[in-house]
Amino acid sequence: MTSSAKRIRAYQGPVLLSFGFRPFFLFAGLWAVIALCLWTLMVSGALTLPSHLAPADWHVHEMLYGYIPAVIAGFLLTAVPNWTGHLPITGAPLLALVLLWLAGRLALFFSAFTGGPIAALADVSFLFVLAAVIGREVIAGKNWRNLKVLVLLCLLGAGNVLYHVEAMQPGAAYGYGARLGTGAILFLIMLIGGRIIPSFTRNWLVKQGEGRLPVPFNRFDIAAMAAAGLALLSWAALPFHAATAWLCLVAGVFHLLRLARWAGERTFAEPLVIVLHAGYLFVPLGFFALAAAHFFPAFLVYGDGLHAWTIGAMGVMTLAVMSRAALGHTGRPLTASMGLSLVYIFIIAAALARLFMSVSGAPQQFLYLSALFWIGAFGGFVVLFAPLLAGTRKEGA
Repeated sequence: MTSSAKRIRAYQGPVLLSFGFRPFFLFAGLWAVIALCLWTLMVSGALTLPSHLAPADWHVHEMLYGYIPAVIAGFLLTAVPNWTGHLPITGAPLLALVLLWLAGRLALFFSAFTGGPIAALADVSFLFVLAAVIGREVIAGKNWRNLKVLVLLCLLGAGNVLYHVEAMQPGAAYGYGARLGTGAILFLIMLIGGRIIPSFTRNWLVKQGEGRLPVPFNRFDIAAMAAAGLALLSWAALPFHAATAWLCLVAGVFHLLRLARWAGERTFAEPLVIVLHAGYLFVPLGFFALAAAHFFPAFLVYGDGLHAWTIGAMGVMTLAVMSRAALGHTGRPLTASMGLSLVYIFIIAAALARLFMSVSGAPQQFLYLSALFWIGAFGGFVVLFAPLLAGTRKEGA
């Protein structure tokens, strides 16, 4: 019988379609640059998109339901075969998924012509088709422990549907759909991050010699996830209630302590590892920022605090995961080059600039500065990784 590894190596189609991470990570990076360039032009008044969505609604949607799902697809289509032992999706089926994602981007971009309902249908289809593909693999492989990932993917799809319903009137950027999507993505980051950050950190630290190692998953992690889940549910339903602010404060403390248990202070010598800790740090910072926006509204604006999650936790963590996975699955050494280290610095700078926009005294300048750092980070990622993702295929990748 032909082994799975041999069948993977026997694939003779385009390299870009040989594994899920390749096209989706590449297009995610490209879209992160293009969407922010378009948004910056819209903010400056130099551009009006042919979309039925209000400018802010389009921007938030394309980050939450455009960029992030591409990263999730690339990660899951690569990770699930490892979880289940089944063959990865390659070739024509993978191309169909990529084209479905692209159809959503184009349909929303030109939705002033195609109409909102058609654009919404094209857009929301991707997440549910992806959920069906991942669900089939998880169930066929009887990998029940990862059903929670499927649930979060379905929640993200439901959030997208709700976003489109709310977008019939401008204001969806801060509506239930945006909060449900943000919460689902954050919980996925906490779930996956809780697996890979301690694991990758331990693997690297063991090679460095004796010293403190990450604490294994235990009841504290369960309590931290429960606190975060409760806070996110409260925020999704009642974002400006005092109870939500207190729950966010508690969740922030839990996840700051959770991060401290992973020995990140010992990993500064390897940017590929420390960036995972830096990205996760924005999870508790986001909880603290939302609490601060409630208790000290003159100090921190709600929308600015929210970017601790959307640029910080999501931007930094997705770049960290994409770069590490691309290096590992193309047979490259798991270490960050100077160029990749600069990419990490840029995305962290983008998050910090946007977070401090309301207290800077120069909000417009900090908005553009944050956008510039974001474009630089993802532009750098594309330049560094496009040859790896679309180039010569390594054995088994």
